[in-house]
Amino acid sequence: MFNRDVGIDLGTSSVLIFIKGKGVVLSEPSVVALDKESGRLLKVGTDAQKMLGRTPGNIVAIRPLREGVISDYDMTERMIKEFLRKISGFRLSKPRIVMCVPSGITEVEERAVIDAGKQAGARRVYLIEEPVAAAIGAGIDISKPEGNMVVDVGGGTSDIAVISLGGIVESTSIKIAGDQFDEAIIKYIRRKHNVLIGERTAEELKISIGCVHPRDEEIQAEVKGRDLMTGLPRVFTVSSSEMLEAFDEVTTRIVEAVHYVLERTPPELVADISTNGIVMTGGGSLIWGFDKLLETKTGIETHIAEDAASCVAIGTGKSLEWINDMQDGTINLSRRKQMQY
Repeated sequence: MFNRDVGIDLGTSSVLIFIKGKGVVLSEPSVVALDKESGRLLKVGTDAQKMLGRTPGNIVAIRPLREGVISDYDMTERMIKEFLRKISGFRLSKPRIVMCVPSGITEVEERAVIDAGKQAGARRVYLIEEPVAAAIGAGIDISKPEGNMVVDVGGGTSDIAVISLGGIVESTSIKIAGDQFDEAIIKYIRRKHNVLIGERTAEELKISIGCVHPRDEEIQAEVKGRDLMTGLPRVFTVSSSEMLEAFDEVTTRIVEAVHYVLERTPPELVADISTNGIVMTGGGSLIWGFDKLLETKTGIETHIAEDAASCVAIGTGKSLEWINDMQDGTINLSRRKQMQY
């Protein structure tokens, strides 16, 4: 019977599930496809993502989470339920679940996450702030009385936090992350080349040639899109330096958020951070040169955590060890010890 505690990284772009004793057992896109007429759920995850931008009129593929929070409650609940069913082989009992959320989440948004988890079959739902989970997943000992800075660039939000003695000392959460990099590519190519491309093409470009710091050697990629003048398909080439230009506004906002947190951090902890360095996590941190950019802009040594894309899920999973006695500042949103009815 499936009754183990479960950790869920409920991300804007992907969902990762960690089972105690097994590790990360599922990593799939946060996408659902349903029949508009009957409301029947057709596909979730990878299968649904393949349908984005390619569905006939009666089928719609949607992302139920936007900018780090639930935008479609019903679809989120059904998506979580399907993912739990996938990993449990249809023998689903009621597990206790720890779910991670952005550090800037409101109480209403918290309640929506808890409700969605309970409706999906959880016995109890606990919350952990993303930067705390990311720090744990990156192997940082957050219980020590010293400052560590984590910059978690996810799909919908970037969370920047200074952590000491098991809690967040200073933090900010901005709705600028991986999705905004994709949008920046779409806007740039439309403006510069007068061609319209889709979300998936933009994401592929971000991964293959995207960069936020000048590369030693320029690289190029072939792009297919629709010419806005003729309405016909067009194939052309885009360079990494163009990606650098496209990303400028997005990266500036993230760097400003890092500066904002550093300015508000007590001097003793800033001194610790200058010694320990800045740790980057999240899929967005894997865009080429992000660590070099932060290091240049802050003067603080910056490195990307091992397995950065899974850090939050791994940290959420490790937090299951303390699920029986979750303490203020270690696991939870500062306002309440235990998120349950």
